[in-house]
Amino acid sequence: MTNQIQNPIQPDDASNKDRVLIFDTTLRDGEQSPGATMTFEEKLEVADMLDALGVDIIEAGFPIASEGDFEAVAAIAKRVKRASVAGLARAGFKDIDRCAEALRHAVKPRIHTFISTSPVHMKYKLQKSAEEVLALVTQQVERARNHVPDVEWSAEDGTRTELDFLCRCVEAAIRAGATTINIPDTVGYAVPDEYEALFRTVRERVPNSDKAIFSVHCHNDLGMAVANTLAGLRGGARQIECTINGIGERAGNAALEEVVMAIRTRADVLPYHNEIDPRMLTRASKLVSAVTSFPVQYNKAIVGRNAFAHESGIHQDGMLKNAQTYEIMTPESVGVSKTSLVMGKHSGRNAFRTKLKEMGYELGENALEDAFKRFKDLADRKKIVYDEDIEALVDDQIGHAGERIKVQALTVIAGTMGPQTATLTLDIDGHHTTHQSTGNGPVDAIFNAIQALVPHKAMLELYQVHAVTEGTDAQAEVSIRLTEDGRSVTAKGADPDTLVASARAYVAALNKLMDKRHNASTTPATARLKP
Repeated sequence: MTNQIQNPIQPDDASNKDRVLIFDTTLRDGEQSPGATMTFEEKLEVADMLDALGVDIIEAGFPIASEGDFEAVAAIAKRVKRASVAGLARAGFKDIDRCAEALRHAVKPRIHTFISTSPVHMKYKLQKSAEEVLALVTQQVERARNHVPDVEWSAEDGTRTELDFLCRCVEAAIRAGATTINIPDTVGYAVPDEYEALFRTVRERVPNSDKAIFSVHCHNDLGMAVANTLAGLRGGARQIECTINGIGERAGNAALEEVVMAIRTRADVLPYHNEIDPRMLTRASKLVSAVTSFPVQYNKAIVGRNAFAHESGIHQDGMLKNAQTYEIMTPESVGVSKTSLVMGKHSGRNAFRTKLKEMGYELGENALEDAFKRFKDLADRKKIVYDEDIEALVDDQIGHAGERIKVQALTVIAGTMGPQTATLTLDIDGHHTTHQSTGNGPVDAIFNAIQALVPHKAMLELYQVHAVTEGTDAQAEVSIRLTEDGRSVTAKGADPDTLVASARAYVAALNKLMDKRHNASTTPATARLKP
């Protein structure tokens, strides 16, 4: 366990049977996380990152869910040249045909079609008998295969499906032309030993199992998504379905970065290989966190802020003597630089640009200028600018790029005498509008001013403030969750002034809600099912 990963190494003598395909579903299952909806442009940016990262299959979306989802899948299909591009479809022919239409320009298209196979799903969700479902398996795969040569079939809620019936469905899907068979742990119910045994048993009992690649898709409801994923590999699966940062519905999916680095770090017990460039993992994590406004927990494996941080004196002493005493992989192997530039008000553009590159950010000239100006303003207000300050500053800028509504100016009068007053100017589609409101405290006054300038019926579900770094001059990072008509969005804002950060976060959430309203107007109510 003392080996450190310096560079991505592909074993020259590794056989094809140990090659693991990485199927990333950040843009589909990940985006179904409440509040994680991405814009069209953000989806393209994430797709480009995934392709550069070395992902084998990018699941770009659920084309029949909405016109926006269809257009995003179609654009990604045209854009991506290396990876396969997959779209999700239920067993219905309309779903499958719509998916094929979205993928028609893809270099390597894949239709991923699914149907529920567990007793509870068949009885209550599908309201169909086992024989009816079995017949649909053949029909849906044949329909998909008429469109594309690469078809993946999934048994939704596979880990709670009766084994005999699961084997019959898998055999039927392969006979109909499925090239990949996915047995997902849809509700995160499995434990590693039984998940490994499930794959081993199905592959042994299904006579044509050698004609398809088996795939794992694990949810994290019991915190075992990564462990179950690796167990599935031991059972014979050779495709992993995962997401950046482990985002996904409920407790999320298996995290791509954790699975990849577990395989690379513990090759002695996990003798598999893939094409992922691990040096891009941190950059990918930051991008997905920025576009979804989902912060990465500090102690998150591989890409968390504290993943390579050592505060204990005993640990620091060991690290100074030999890094392998407390690090089983190097920061450089996942794209984190050990070198830390001390940034302050005397730092120039070149130093700032270099620091951003070390942290995994690549900004265009205009974005760089905007970020540098905000950095200078921050440096004038803080004694020390930490890496976390720069990260919050840039993530905030990326997260607010292209918004229709922006905070232009804010003045707040607060104190014991009351009432608290906020005078707010918003830039709405290029026009500046100002309003003054009072409230039960300065934050309430700000939100009342936003309500007056941008009338809405959204309910505030979450208002959370935390300091990016220590000290009284620390930047504040505010997280806001708004809910309207069953739609929920989360956004954040950062600024040394907590009240400004609050206004920026609330406005960012409103921008996301407006995007959701537009998307929802073309979304069929029945198109939200998934494996």
